[in-house]
Amino acid sequence: MTHNGGPGGPIEHGFPHLATVRASITALFRRLSADGIRAYDASFTPADAAFDATDDLHLGAQRVASAMVRALRLPDARMVVAFRPMDQAATVELAAGPEYFIEVNDRFRTHRRDLAAALSHEVAHVLLHRLDLGSPDSAENEILTDTAAAYLGAGWLLLDAYREDELTHQKFGYLTPEEFGYVLAKRAALFGEDPSTWFTSPQAYEAYVRGRALAERDHRRAPLTAAGPLARRRYAKARRTGAIPADGPAKGSIDGSADGAAYRFEQGGSDSGLRVSFPCPVCRQRLRVPVRGRVRARCGLCHTVLDCTT
Repeated sequence: MTHNGGPGGPIEHGFPHLATVRASITALFRRLSADGIRAYDASFTPADAAFDATDDLHLGAQRVASAMVRALRLPDARMVVAFRPMDQAATVELAAGPEYFIEVNDRFRTHRRDLAAALSHEVAHVLLHRLDLGSPDSAENEILTDTAAAYLGAGWLLLDAYREDELTHQKFGYLTPEEFGYVLAKRAALFGEDPSTWFTSPQAYEAYVRGRALAERDHRRAPLTAAGPLARRRYAKARRTGAIPADGPAKGSIDGSADGAAYRFEQGGSDSGLRVSFPCPVCRQRLRVPVRGRVRARCGLCHTVLDCTT
Protein backbone atom coordinates (compact mmCIF):
# COMPACT_ATOMS: atom_id res chain seq x y z
CA MET A 1 0.00 0.00 0.00
CA THR A 2 1.21 3.47 -0.79
CA HIS A 3 0.19 6.85 0.48
CA ASN A 4 0.98 10.50 0.16
CA GLY A 5 0.93 13.08 2.88
CA GLY A 6 -1.79 15.56 3.61
CA PRO A 7 -2.17 18.71 5.69
CA GLY A 8 -0.67 19.23 9.11
CA GLY A 9 2.81 19.08 10.57
CA PRO A 10 5.89 21.13 9.74
CA ILE A 11 6.67 21.68 6.05
CA GLU A 12 10.24 20.96 5.02
CA HIS A 13 11.92 23.34 2.60
CA GLY A 14 15.05 23.47 0.49
CA PHE A 15 16.63 20.59 -1.43
CA PRO A 16 17.30 17.77 1.06
CA HIS A 17 16.37 15.03 -1.44
CA LEU A 18 18.12 16.54 -4.46
CA ALA A 19 20.45 13.59 -5.12
CA THR A 20 17.52 11.16 -5.12
CA VAL A 21 15.43 13.47 -7.30
CA ARG A 22 18.21 13.69 -9.87
CA ALA A 23 18.75 9.92 -9.79
CA SER A 24 15.00 9.49 -10.30
CA ILE A 25 15.06 11.62 -13.47
CA THR A 26 17.92 9.49 -14.81
CA ALA A 27 15.99 6.31 -13.95
CA LEU A 28 12.93 7.57 -15.85
CA PHE A 29 15.00 8.22 -18.97
CA ARG A 30 16.65 4.82 -18.72
CA ARG A 31 13.35 2.99 -18.33
CA LEU A 32 11.23 4.99 -20.78
CA SER A 33 13.95 6.13 -23.25
CA ALA A 34 14.26 9.65 -24.63
CA ASP A 35 11.40 9.09 -27.09
CA GLY A 36 9.26 7.57 -24.34
CA ILE A 37 9.78 10.62 -22.13
CA ARG A 38 8.93 12.96 -24.98
CA ALA A 39 5.62 11.14 -25.48
CA TYR A 40 4.50 12.88 -22.27
CA ASP A 41 4.57 16.27 -23.94
CA ALA A 42 1.02 17.22 -22.88
CA SER A 43 0.65 18.20 -19.24
CA PHE A 44 -2.47 17.53 -17.23
CA THR A 45 -4.74 20.52 -17.82
CA PRO A 46 -6.36 22.71 -15.17
CA ALA A 47 -9.70 22.00 -16.87
CA ASP A 48 -9.28 18.25 -16.32
CA ALA A 49 -8.45 18.91 -12.65
CA ALA A 50 -11.60 20.99 -12.11
CA PHE A 51 -13.96 19.30 -9.64
CA ASP A 52 -16.35 21.62 -7.85
CA ALA A 53 -19.36 21.43 -5.58
CA THR A 54 -21.82 21.14 -8.47
CA ASP A 55 -20.28 17.86 -9.68
CA ASP A 56 -21.66 14.53 -8.52
CA LEU A 57 -19.10 13.27 -5.96
CA HIS A 58 -18.41 9.83 -7.39
CA LEU A 59 -18.91 10.61 -11.07
CA GLY A 60 -16.70 13.69 -10.75
CA ALA A 61 -13.96 11.75 -8.95
CA GLN A 62 -14.06 9.04 -11.64
CA ARG A 63 -13.84 11.69 -14.36
CA VAL A 64 -10.74 13.26 -12.81
CA ALA A 65 -9.18 9.81 -12.25
CA SER A 66 -9.82 8.83 -15.87
CA ALA A 67 -8.20 12.04 -17.07
CA MET A 68 -5.16 11.28 -14.88
CA VAL A 69 -4.92 7.79 -16.37
CA ARG A 70 -4.89 9.29 -19.87
CA ALA A 71 -2.33 11.92 -18.90
CA LEU A 72 0.06 9.28 -17.54
CA ARG A 73 -0.55 7.08 -20.60
CA LEU A 74 -2.19 4.10 -18.88
CA PRO A 75 -5.15 3.58 -21.24
CA ASP A 76 -5.74 -0.03 -20.16
CA ALA A 77 -5.91 0.80 -16.44
CA ARG A 78 -9.10 1.67 -14.57
CA MET A 79 -9.11 3.54 -11.29
CA VAL A 80 -11.96 3.02 -8.83
CA VAL A 81 -12.06 5.91 -6.35
CA ALA A 82 -13.62 5.60 -2.90
CA PHE A 83 -13.72 8.02 0.04
CA ARG A 84 -13.09 7.08 3.68
CA PRO A 85 -11.70 8.59 6.90
CA MET A 86 -7.90 8.20 6.95
CA ASP A 87 -4.76 9.98 8.12
CA GLN A 88 -3.06 10.19 4.73
CA ALA A 89 -4.33 11.90 1.59
CA ALA A 90 -4.78 8.74 -0.48
CA THR A 91 -3.74 5.11 -0.89
CA VAL A 92 -3.65 2.62 -3.74
CA GLU A 93 -3.32 -1.14 -3.78
CA LEU A 94 -0.73 -2.13 -6.39
CA ALA A 95 -2.41 -5.24 -7.77
CA ALA A 96 -2.10 -6.88 -11.18
CA GLY A 97 -4.78 -4.66 -12.73
CA PRO A 98 -6.45 -3.62 -14.93
CA GLU A 99 -8.56 -2.29 -12.04
CA TYR A 100 -6.88 -0.38 -9.23
CA PHE A 101 -8.66 0.76 -6.09
CA ILE A 102 -7.73 4.20 -4.82
CA GLU A 103 -9.01 5.33 -1.45
CA VAL A 104 -8.90 9.05 -0.75
CA ASN A 105 -9.38 11.03 2.42
CA ASP A 106 -12.96 11.99 3.28
CA ARG A 107 -11.87 15.64 3.36
CA PHE A 108 -11.88 15.60 -0.48
CA ARG A 109 -15.66 15.29 -0.38
CA THR A 110 -15.64 19.03 0.30
CA HIS A 111 -12.02 20.10 -0.44
CA ARG A 112 -12.38 19.06 -4.06
CA ARG A 113 -9.83 21.35 -5.67
CA ASP A 114 -6.97 19.12 -4.48
CA LEU A 115 -8.38 15.72 -5.44
CA ALA A 116 -6.46 15.66 -8.73
CA ALA A 117 -3.23 16.33 -6.82
CA ALA A 118 -3.77 13.31 -4.59
CA LEU A 119 -4.68 11.16 -7.59
CA SER A 120 -1.57 12.22 -9.53
CA HIS A 121 0.68 10.61 -6.93
CA GLU A 122 -1.36 7.41 -6.73
CA VAL A 123 -1.69 6.95 -10.51
CA ALA A 124 2.05 7.58 -10.82
CA HIS A 125 2.53 4.70 -8.37
CA VAL A 126 0.51 2.49 -10.70
CA LEU A 127 2.56 3.60 -13.70
CA LEU A 128 5.87 2.84 -11.98
CA HIS A 129 4.52 -0.50 -10.74
CA ARG A 130 3.64 -1.51 -14.29
CA LEU A 131 6.99 -0.29 -15.56
CA ASP A 132 8.66 -2.37 -12.82
CA LEU A 133 10.55 0.74 -11.80
CA GLY A 134 11.08 1.33 -8.12
CA SER A 135 13.42 1.28 -5.15
CA PRO A 136 13.51 -1.18 -2.25
CA ASP A 137 13.82 1.84 0.03
CA SER A 138 10.29 3.11 0.71
CA ALA A 139 11.34 6.75 1.16
CA GLU A 140 13.31 6.76 -2.11
CA ASN A 141 10.38 5.06 -3.84
CA GLU A 142 8.03 7.84 -2.77
CA ILE A 143 10.49 10.48 -4.01
CA LEU A 144 10.72 8.61 -7.33
CA THR A 145 6.90 8.61 -7.53
CA ASP A 146 6.62 12.36 -6.91
CA THR A 147 9.41 13.01 -9.41
CA ALA A 148 7.73 10.84 -12.04
CA ALA A 149 4.36 12.54 -11.54
CA ALA A 150 5.94 16.00 -11.90
CA TYR A 151 8.33 15.18 -14.73
CA LEU A 152 5.69 13.38 -16.78
CA GLY A 153 3.23 16.26 -16.63
CA ALA A 154 0.78 15.60 -13.79
CA GLY A 155 2.66 16.52 -10.62
CA TRP A 156 2.38 20.31 -10.93
CA LEU A 157 -0.89 19.71 -9.09
CA LEU A 158 1.04 18.41 -6.08
CA LEU A 159 2.96 21.68 -5.89
CA ASP A 160 -0.18 23.75 -6.42
CA ALA A 161 -1.74 22.00 -3.40
CA TYR A 162 1.00 23.53 -1.22
CA ARG A 163 -0.31 26.39 0.90
CA GLU A 164 1.39 27.90 3.90
CA ASP A 165 0.01 31.00 5.58
CA GLU A 166 -1.72 32.04 8.80
CA LEU A 167 -4.86 30.09 7.98
CA THR A 168 -3.60 27.13 5.93
CA HIS A 169 -0.76 24.68 6.40
CA GLN A 170 -0.84 22.04 3.66
CA LYS A 171 1.55 20.10 1.43
CA PHE A 172 1.07 16.88 -0.52
CA GLY A 173 3.77 14.46 -1.56
CA TYR A 174 7.26 13.73 -0.30
CA LEU A 175 9.32 16.33 -2.15
CA THR A 176 9.75 19.77 -0.67
CA PRO A 177 7.94 22.57 -2.53
CA GLU A 178 11.29 23.75 -3.93
CA GLU A 179 12.15 20.25 -5.16
CA PHE A 180 8.81 20.05 -6.95
CA GLY A 181 9.71 23.41 -8.52
CA TYR A 182 13.07 22.01 -9.61
CA VAL A 183 11.52 18.97 -11.34
CA LEU A 184 8.81 21.06 -12.98
CA ALA A 185 11.44 23.48 -14.28
CA LYS A 186 13.41 20.55 -15.71
CA ARG A 187 10.29 19.42 -17.52
CA ALA A 188 9.49 22.97 -18.66
CA ALA A 189 12.96 23.32 -20.19
CA LEU A 190 12.57 20.02 -22.05
CA PHE A 191 9.14 20.78 -23.50
CA GLY A 192 9.21 24.57 -23.68
CA GLU A 193 6.19 25.05 -21.41
CA ASP A 194 5.46 27.51 -18.62
CA PRO A 195 3.68 25.82 -15.70
CA SER A 196 3.75 29.00 -13.60
CA THR A 197 0.54 30.16 -15.28
CA TRP A 198 -1.35 27.20 -13.81
CA PHE A 199 -0.60 27.85 -10.14
CA THR A 200 -3.46 29.05 -7.98
CA SER A 201 -1.30 29.06 -4.83
CA PRO A 202 1.07 32.04 -4.46
CA GLN A 203 3.36 29.92 -2.27
CA ALA A 204 3.51 27.26 -4.99
CA TYR A 205 4.61 29.86 -7.53
CA GLU A 206 7.33 31.15 -5.20
CA ALA A 207 8.61 27.60 -4.62
CA TYR A 208 8.63 27.00 -8.37
CA VAL A 209 10.75 30.11 -8.91
CA ARG A 210 13.28 28.89 -6.31
CA GLY A 211 13.40 25.44 -7.87
CA ARG A 212 13.71 26.91 -11.36
CA ALA A 213 16.78 28.91 -10.29
CA LEU A 214 18.55 25.71 -9.30
CA ALA A 215 17.45 23.91 -12.46
CA GLU A 216 18.81 26.75 -14.57
CA ARG A 217 22.13 26.56 -12.72
CA ASP A 218 22.51 22.97 -13.92
CA HIS A 219 22.87 24.40 -17.42
CA ARG A 220 25.54 26.91 -16.34
CA ARG A 221 28.03 24.51 -14.78
CA ALA A 222 31.46 23.91 -16.23
CA PRO A 223 32.45 22.51 -18.62
CA LEU A 224 29.27 23.74 -20.29
CA THR A 225 30.02 26.84 -22.35
CA ALA A 226 27.27 28.78 -20.55
CA ALA A 227 29.19 28.57 -17.26
CA GLY A 228 30.00 31.89 -15.64
CA PRO A 229 33.49 33.38 -15.15
CA LEU A 230 33.94 32.10 -11.58
CA ALA A 231 32.96 28.56 -12.52
CA ARG A 232 35.26 28.71 -15.57
CA ARG A 233 38.22 29.83 -13.46
CA ARG A 234 37.59 27.08 -10.93
CA TYR A 235 37.35 24.57 -13.76
CA ALA A 236 40.57 25.80 -15.40
CA LYS A 237 42.46 25.49 -12.11
CA ALA A 238 41.21 21.94 -11.58
CA ARG A 239 42.14 21.05 -15.17
CA ARG A 240 45.69 22.30 -14.70
CA THR A 241 46.21 20.33 -11.52
CA GLY A 242 44.12 17.33 -12.55
CA ALA A 243 42.40 17.62 -9.18
CA ILE A 244 38.85 16.62 -8.42
CA PRO A 245 37.17 19.68 -6.87
CA ALA A 246 36.20 18.92 -3.30
CA ASP A 247 32.54 18.86 -2.32
CA GLY A 248 31.53 21.56 0.08
CA PRO A 249 29.45 24.69 0.25
CA ALA A 250 30.39 27.41 -2.17
CA LYS A 251 29.56 31.05 -1.63
CA GLY A 252 26.20 31.74 -3.17
CA SER A 253 25.52 28.03 -3.68
CA ILE A 254 21.87 27.01 -3.74
CA ASP A 255 22.26 23.27 -3.33
CA GLY A 256 25.16 23.29 -0.88
CA SER A 257 27.83 21.96 -3.25
CA ALA A 258 30.65 23.66 -5.07
CA ASP A 259 30.02 24.57 -8.69
CA GLY A 260 32.80 22.32 -9.90
CA ALA A 261 32.06 19.32 -7.69
CA ALA A 262 30.11 17.53 -10.40
CA TYR A 263 32.98 17.12 -12.88
CA ARG A 264 36.15 15.11 -12.67
CA PHE A 265 39.15 14.60 -14.90
CA GLU A 266 40.28 11.21 -16.14
CA GLN A 267 43.31 10.17 -18.13
CA GLY A 268 42.09 8.31 -21.21
CA GLY A 269 44.41 5.84 -22.88
CA SER A 270 48.04 6.32 -23.82
CA ASP A 271 47.03 8.32 -26.87
CA SER A 272 43.58 9.65 -26.03
CA GLY A 273 44.67 12.33 -23.55
CA LEU A 274 42.74 13.92 -20.75
CA ARG A 275 38.95 13.60 -20.54
CA VAL A 276 36.40 15.26 -18.33
CA SER A 277 33.24 13.58 -17.10
CA PHE A 278 30.19 15.49 -15.88
CA PRO A 279 26.44 14.98 -15.52
CA CYS A 280 24.15 15.88 -18.41
CA PRO A 281 22.12 18.91 -17.25
CA VAL A 282 18.93 17.32 -18.66
CA CYS A 283 18.99 13.66 -17.55
CA ARG A 284 22.03 13.59 -15.19
CA GLN A 285 23.68 10.70 -17.06
CA ARG A 286 27.45 11.16 -16.85
CA LEU A 287 29.16 12.19 -20.09
CA ARG A 288 32.85 11.86 -20.95
CA VAL A 289 34.38 14.25 -23.46
CA PRO A 290 37.98 14.99 -24.49
CA VAL A 291 39.67 18.03 -22.98
CA ARG A 292 40.49 19.98 -26.13
CA GLY A 293 38.65 23.29 -26.07
CA ARG A 294 35.24 23.89 -27.64
CA VAL A 295 33.36 20.64 -28.31
CA ARG A 296 29.78 19.55 -28.87
CA ALA A 297 28.63 16.54 -26.89
CA ARG A 298 25.50 14.49 -27.49
CA CYS A 299 24.04 12.67 -24.50
CA GLY A 300 23.42 9.05 -25.41
CA LEU A 301 20.52 8.78 -22.97
CA CYS A 302 18.36 11.88 -23.52
CA HIS A 303 19.90 12.87 -26.91
CA THR A 304 20.53 16.46 -25.83
CA VAL A 305 23.35 18.21 -27.72
CA LEU A 306 25.53 20.29 -25.40
CA ASP A 307 28.07 23.03 -26.10
CA CYS A 308 31.11 22.50 -23.91
CA THR A 309 34.36 24.38 -23.41
CA THR A 310 36.69 21.80 -21.96
